[in-house]
Amino acid sequence: QLAESGGGLVQAGGSLRLSCVASGYAFSSHGMGWFRQAPGKEREFIAGITWNSEVVYYKDVVKGRFTISKENDKNTLYLQMNALKPEDTAVYYCAADSYRSRPYITHQDYDSWGQGTQVTVSS
Repeated sequence: QLAESGGGLVQAGGSLRLSCVASGYAFSSHGMGWFRQAPGKEREFIAGITWNSEVVYYKDVVKGRFTISKENDKNTLYLQMNALKPEDTAVYYCAADSYRSRPYITHQDYDSWGQGTQVTVSS
C-alpha cells in the first residue's frame, strides 16, 4: 500500500516536497517511480529510482528541477520539486516496481499505486 502527501497550491517558481509512505511489502527491495497526470492528458512517468538508490531517472521536462530520493529505513519515497511551472500542474502518483531488486529503472512495470496528490502551480 502506498500513500502520497505533500501536494498543494504553489506559485510559479515555488517548491513542494511530495512524500510516499509504503506499507505491507519490502519497500527496501523495490525500485520506485513518480508519475503524473494532467487534465486531459495521459499519465506520464517523470522520475524513477532503483531499489538501492544507485540509479535515478528523470524525464527531460523535470530534469534539473525535481529530485527523487528513497529512505528505506522510513519506507518513504520523496520527490523534491523546485522551480515549479504552471505546466507541472497534475495529480502526482507514486508506484512500486513489480520486481524486487531490479538493477535498472523500468518506465512501465509497476503494480502498486498510491491514490495521488494534487499539485497546482499558479502563474
